[in-house]
Amino acid sequence: MTQAFIFDLDGTLADTMPAHFVAWTAVTSRYGLSFPEDEFYMLGGKPTVWIAGMLAARAGVDIDPARIAKEKEQAFADGLSDPSIIQPIPAVIEIARQRMAEGPMAIASGGTRALVDRTLGIIGIGSWFQAVLSAEDTVRHKPEPDVFLEAARRLGVSPSACTVYEDTDIGLEAARRAKMQCVDVRPLYERRRITK
Repeated sequence: MTQAFIFDLDGTLADTMPAHFVAWTAVTSRYGLSFPEDEFYMLGGKPTVWIAGMLAARAGVDIDPARIAKEKEQAFADGLSDPSIIQPIPAVIEIARQRMAEGPMAIASGGTRALVDRTLGIIGIGSWFQAVLSAEDTVRHKPEPDVFLEAARRLGVSPSACTVYEDTDIGLEAARRAKMQCVDVRPLYERRRITK
């Protein structure tokens, strides 16, 4: 049976989470919204517009979540002018390098297509993957299994033959719902934090 390997991107292959949190902090402070770093990490894998809507609703602020999301994504993109802000995660990159010889691979991210492509370009591994999925590719998002199931479909492999590499509880739950093997990469590296 063909084996396939599906990787989340942010926090799994690429250490982008500090850059995302800096962008969120800039935007949430502009609107008087609260988004502590621990909560930010708990919601890893959720689309930006979903988080924006949740934060606005919680604060009782009448702001279009799409507007907040657009500003956050722009703040993140602006931060990429410093290429060192995004770093590959060596332990997981090495796993992906080894898996290339064993079966097809995909990216299954909750990030937008533009940022997924840019991040893959920065860490230089985009050509390793036969399929790259982003937030635009499914209607439902992690912890729903849709992005992983779609990745398996595009790779032409049964979900039960897939192994997922993830760094969030939400992502791991999505992999379990997809009936896939899953590996939590968090023990493999130490997260950089912005707040202490």
